[in-house]
Amino acid sequence: MDAQTVTGRVLNIQRFCLHDGPGIRTTIFLQGCPLRCWWCHNPESQPVEPLLLTDPAQCVRCGACAEVCPQGKDHGPQPALPFVPERCTRCGACLEACPTGGRELEGGPRDVAEVMREVLADRGYYQESGGGVTISGGEPLLQPEFLLPLLAACRAEGLHTALDTSGFASWERLAAAAALADLVLYDVKTVDDRAHQRHTGVSNRPILDNLARLAAVHGEIWVRVPVVPGVNDTPAAIREIGEFLWPLTTIRRVDMLPYHPLGQDKRRGGTAPAATATPTAEQMAVLAAAMRQQLPGVAIHGASTPRED
Repeated sequence: MDAQTVTGRVLNIQRFCLHDGPGIRTTIFLQGCPLRCWWCHNPESQPVEPLLLTDPAQCVRCGACAEVCPQGKDHGPQPALPFVPERCTRCGACLEACPTGGRELEGGPRDVAEVMREVLADRGYYQESGGGVTISGGEPLLQPEFLLPLLAACRAEGLHTALDTSGFASWERLAAAAALADLVLYDVKTVDDRAHQRHTGVSNRPILDNLARLAAVHGEIWVRVPVVPGVNDTPAAIREIGEFLWPLTTIRRVDMLPYHPLGQDKRRGGTAPAATATPTAEQMAVLAAAMRQQLPGVAIHGASTPRED
């Protein structure tokens, strides 16, 4: 099969991104993630299949969607389709019928050639800013059959490539993708395995093992630490992360990113605790100081100085 015709499930493509690697970047968000972090900014990226979303603020309860939905006609006049989510075939009939445009289908199949046409439209910006292309998610390692030819196509065009990953995958998948990425953005949420399982639904053992192995073979890794209340927002928890990272000398940068409820209105269950608030600048400064006890050059919110060994 021609690599250009390989298809993958793409949630969306965002241009002119400034926080997904160096310079101006195009970030490609792939669909599907094995983690269920309640603080996720893009919870619509977690399901493997495309997701039908309704904006309650735009719904006028006219019932037009119910009239056209093949699966919803027997469920009364409620507008919040699908009434039974597992019956939804994502046919798109309700999207066309909605008079306010309050319904949206997130994600769908796109091939490598189609994605590359959009990516290459901004080649000039990448060249001027030292930017490139970041492949994120969801978890891009869930789709290696699409991820690898997409990374290869970017490199063939001379574009800087970054892989944004949770690290929750087999080592073989991670190693194959990292070999095609100039930069790996790697999430570390906590080194406490019980806490990781409780808050994300999966163990962090393969994540930490993969990071240690990756640091031995890849020369450009930026670690991202989402600072989440009740998960890792104490100096002790942050120092534990720093202690784990310190021997991994190819980690060039650590970004500490404060929790923000950006995805709250898109969630379907698994919502944040009611009292959860964004960490203040003062709290982030205390945590950054704790990290700096273990690692120099720690970034808060993406601003960083190079690591000094």
